[in-house]
Amino acid sequence: MRKILFETHHLYYLPNFIPIIENLATRGGYDIYISMPQYMEERELELFYSACTLMSLKIIKSGTEDNRVKKIKSSKFDVIIVGNVGQLKKIVSDSTIAVMVYHGIGLKQSYYNDIDQRIDIRAVESEARYTRLRDQGHQNLVLTGYTKLDPLFSNNENEKNNLKEIIGINNDLPTVLYAPTFYPTSFDDISKELGFLSSEFNIILKLHNFSWFQPRYIYQSKIAKGIESKYDNIYLLESSDYNIIPYYMIADILISDISSTIFEFLPLDRPIIQAECLSLRMRHRIFKKRFMKKLDIHRMQELDFVYKVEAPSELFRCVSFACDHPDEMSELRLEAYDYFLYKRDGSASSRLVDEIENRFK
Repeated sequence: MRKILFETHHLYYLPNFIPIIENLATRGGYDIYISMPQYMEERELELFYSACTLMSLKIIKSGTEDNRVKKIKSSKFDVIIVGNVGQLKKIVSDSTIAVMVYHGIGLKQSYYNDIDQRIDIRAVESEARYTRLRDQGHQNLVLTGYTKLDPLFSNNENEKNNLKEIIGINNDLPTVLYAPTFYPTSFDDISKELGFLSSEFNIILKLHNFSWFQPRYIYQSKIAKGIESKYDNIYLLESSDYNIIPYYMIADILISDISSTIFEFLPLDRPIIQAECLSLRMRHRIFKKRFMKKLDIHRMQELDFVYKVEAPSELFRCVSFACDHPDEMSELRLEAYDYFLYKRDGSASSRLVDEIENRFK
């Protein structure tokens, strides 16, 4: 049995890993473990342990982070799969195959910076990104597609209908999924428009993990709870709803900002709205060039497949138009899929596991 560890730095990394775990389990011959650093927020750890228990995964945990790291190191895993560099160097053995499945594909420069020479395999989600990484000198790249999106290619109407029933969706209204990132975020401005928007649309509000667990951003979940309590057609997903994939399935339109969700929604060929009204910290408003260095400007300039909202007051009109003309940007979205993602087959996880198994030979 090959021993594999998924080192999950945050709860929201799990959706990237679940399709890989399922693929490994189907093939057989793997002893699968999972772990999260002990210094994470207590509630996030509890939710993580609960989710992993439901998947019957073996969890490595300890009273302290030092002891957790020692446990992993002494276990000498054949493979360790990570979503960021994090604790990688502390937990790998010399013989371990280290695999990076990066946790996001959005508009931040961290995608290019959060890397280490110890990575043996880096899963890459598109040919364009593969070329750019290669040209920057990155090595050990494997073109797989984005593992998180594999479930989008198994269309299960019963699951969608059950989810709508659980949430209590009004089936007489179109459904908008609003999924902002935590920073820089559109939430501060767009949240003020959600009540008005809910008069004509269901709104599923999916906040970033940090909006629930990071002290600096918890104000976002507090505001969101207040909004949900006032309006019948607004449905706030709780912190335990860490996986956005099922909610893509039931959404007619996506609203986001600089989040990975803009690209993740592409396989469904449905309208996408990018809110450009971002809230910045004072130092980033003053030193805007410093802030812009955190963003992938080149990638931002390639977003020709989204409707763009510069002011919150434009939102209702834009959503209404997109709802009435869902196919208007379809050709651009399909082209964008081929550019920003790889193959329409739901087999990214399979390609990655194939590559891992090749390394064993």
